[in-house]
Amino acid sequence: MIRVALADDHQLVRAGFRALLDSEPGIEVVAEASGGQELLRALRTTDVDVALVDIRMPDGDGLWAAEQIAADPDLAGVRVVIVTTFELDEYVIRAVLAGASGFLVKDTEPADLIRAVRAVAAGDALLSPGVTRTLLDRAASGLRAIPDPRLLETLTEREVDVLRLVAEGLTNDEIGARLHLSPLTAKTHVSRIMQKLYARDRVRLVIVAYESGLVGSQPR
Repeated sequence: MIRVALADDHQLVRAGFRALLDSEPGIEVVAEASGGQELLRALRTTDVDVALVDIRMPDGDGLWAAEQIAADPDLAGVRVVIVTTFELDEYVIRAVLAGASGFLVKDTEPADLIRAVRAVAAGDALLSPGVTRTLLDRAASGLRAIPDPRLLETLTEREVDVLRLVAEGLTNDEIGARLHLSPLTAKTHVSRIMQKLYARDRVRLVIVAYESGLVGSQPR
């Protein structure tokens, strides 16, 4: 069971998300909050796998909350997905740096929201297409994801293939299907790539792939 916390200062939004998620098999909303401080209190008393967090909230906004979650070892198992009306560059970049595993806008299709919850709970990352474009543009203009580009030379050919597919937004299951691997093997490859590149999360791997020109290039 994937346990979800909802953080949004609009009760109607939380009610809509709860109705959608609770209707899905294997997903349960276990906590709600109207602000960042309330969310943190809930996370410290309730087992949560994924937190869907709005950006603009009173008493600690969503980006602040994401930073606090990332910095707290006791909350290491909580994956944050930022869900907001505002697809602004500054928010996207701050969310990535804060450790968010996903960033979706509120006009995202319900199926994509559910996919995001399942993906980040499984250790993947998920970004809306517009957000990915923003990341790529900013990556090209100075946002750096790894300390030394030469670390890419430590990747095997298979790992490079996996990195390309991560950058395309594929989950471990989808990568496995594309490369004829088991999902567990695909996950192992992703974990090794993150270790070799000192990348904290899959979002950083997306940036790495575009920084290095791997995405869109021909397989070597």
